[in-house]
Amino acid sequence: MRIHSLPIQLVNQIAAGEVVERPSSVVKELVENCFDAGAGQIFIDIEQGGARLIKVRDNGCGIVKEDLPLALSRHATSKIATLQDLEQVSSMGFRGEALPSISSVARLTLISRIADAECAWRVAADGSEQNFDPQPDPHPPGTTVEVHDLFYNTPARRKFLKAEKTEFAHIETLIKRMALSRFDVGFKLSHNQKDVFNLKSAPTNITQEQRVADICGSAFIENCVKIDFSASGLQLTGWVGLPTFSRSQQDMQFFYVNGRLIRDKPVSHAVKQAYQDVLFHGRHPVFVLYLTLAPALVDVNAHPAKLEVRFREGRLVHDFLFTALHRSLADLRPGNNARQDDVISTLQHEPEFIASTLPRFNAKSDYNQGQPQQASLPLTVAETIKAYAELYPEDRLAQKQQQPIPQTQSYPPLGYAVAHLHNIYILAETLNGIILVDAHAAHERVTYERLKQQYQQGAVPGQPLLLPIKITVSSAEADLAEQEHAFFSSLGFELNRSGPETILLRSVPALLSNIDKESLIRDVLADIAEHGMSHRIQELSNQLLATMACHGAVRAHRRLGIDEMNSLLRDMEQTERIGQCNHGRPTWIELSTNDLDKFFLRGQ
Repeated sequence: MRIHSLPIQLVNQIAAGEVVERPSSVVKELVENCFDAGAGQIFIDIEQGGARLIKVRDNGCGIVKEDLPLALSRHATSKIATLQDLEQVSSMGFRGEALPSISSVARLTLISRIADAECAWRVAADGSEQNFDPQPDPHPPGTTVEVHDLFYNTPARRKFLKAEKTEFAHIETLIKRMALSRFDVGFKLSHNQKDVFNLKSAPTNITQEQRVADICGSAFIENCVKIDFSASGLQLTGWVGLPTFSRSQQDMQFFYVNGRLIRDKPVSHAVKQAYQDVLFHGRHPVFVLYLTLAPALVDVNAHPAKLEVRFREGRLVHDFLFTALHRSLADLRPGNNARQDDVISTLQHEPEFIASTLPRFNAKSDYNQGQPQQASLPLTVAETIKAYAELYPEDRLAQKQQQPIPQTQSYPPLGYAVAHLHNIYILAETLNGIILVDAHAAHERVTYERLKQQYQQGAVPGQPLLLPIKITVSSAEADLAEQEHAFFSSLGFELNRSGPETILLRSVPALLSNIDKESLIRDVLADIAEHGMSHRIQELSNQLLATMACHGAVRAHRRLGIDEMNSLLRDMEQTERIGQCNHGRPTWIELSTNDLDKFFLRGQ
């Protein structure tokens, strides 16, 4: 057949196949136009899940009468004029396909009025980009787009629509997500003439947090960290949930780039890395984050529906995001924040179940005032008793007087140990209540952070054994120990092959001197064998260090003395990410005196 041009309406219908997937796709395009028009209030009326009617009205700048036909034509816009404009789009993006594409698969009416016009003007469109005949209309300043009978002329597309309830649920979710992107705009949504929600504009920090709470739930605001982090022309603001406040699905993750909600794999990877050793297995973090950067550094037109963007410096963005979240989560520790109640997973909220730092970045957050200082952590808990006694002589005196809690000394954040319950949990008294600590989990995190610090500084210090330990392994494990000798050395092990199925252990990490050394070697060999050889080992170093820390942590059911418990509490106060062990389990909880009073109905 001869080559021929396609009819304009068919061209628009083809474009609609990429832009208009379902009713919520139409709503997204129309609401984004409202943003670009400078609207302060947007009304969205839906009927039958959007299949029968989608009506979006705003109080923005409006469109002049002569431009109405252009607004319904392909590749016509007020948002860009030159190639340079296209390369640094500051609006919600331009493809020039939305309105003509929508009008090709639905009955579309556009009504608009500029501020000083005597009246509004109405036009109808069918995707052919012809026969426009503007008619006067009493519409107030702003614009309304009515979309009737979506896919009425493309029955194959219409039959793929889901139930009315399902389609409206997509629209409601979309509007809530868009409402999180623009606090300066009010949103009112109705379905079948019934109001669903009415969100007022939120110009202050308090009203913005209230909007986040309205959309994500009040528990999120009560269990989050507020972030404000900037460097190298990039800024990250918003809220991230505490590791103990997580979800089984990725349904509460909102990420915005210059005000646009997007999905991006490098972004997801950076967030995942930041939470990698503080989140319980199989759980997903909760966050509402806003990345702001120069429009020239991001391509917002990389996807037909503008759901994805392309960063011109993807690695820089990835490392920036990781660092911002990593540092903010790292400094969540007792006594280093202004909202103590938010750091602890208290009994009032059932818990739903970060490697490298860019040194040039300076963080600023509610919880991170400057670079946190890593404490000098103990080789074992018992080995710090002497140092602890020198730092806290009042505790030693109290021990002699059989009064574990100093009465004249101000309380540290985690208080002073009172008892070791069931040889597992440390009970400590604080100025405002009590603290319960899982001793093994807490010591595991303390040891892990120390091992990470040593490894990042070049190598983990080793401690030679008086007598080498001979370990019988498989030939494959012996091969692995021989091949990865240098890596084992960097972890503090001196491991030599002495036979086809025999290795000799001559040195262990100094932090782990009092452990079952043979079991630890077998576990580390198993981890390396499972995850690959040397080309992947470096990426998995944290996992191996976590395995080592678990072996080195104080065992459950080993009775701890008051000095040992207080020593661990002081180390916890100086340790990053102390709120969770290496597996994401909570390490401590707090009960205030008010909580205790409620249990016993005191004051009621």
